[in-house]
Amino acid sequence: MIKFTTLTAALGLAASSALAGGYVAPVVEPEPVIVEEEPASSNAGLVVPALLLLGVIAAVASDDDDT
Repeated sequence: MIKFTTLTAALGLAASSALAGGYVAPVVEPEPVIVEEEPASSNAGLVVPALLLLGVIAAVASDDDDT
């Protein structure tokens, strides 16, 4: 009977210390979302040739060869 009481006491002490803290929900921190934005382009590479083309068209249209 003493062995049974000792075993019961040891299991009782071990069980109470194992459950002493209770349940704690894990803390999950959200990862920051990184959005890479492309720099805004003004399409200046198309504006200059378009203006030159308009200038050439205007020069050809205003050419007078009425001799």
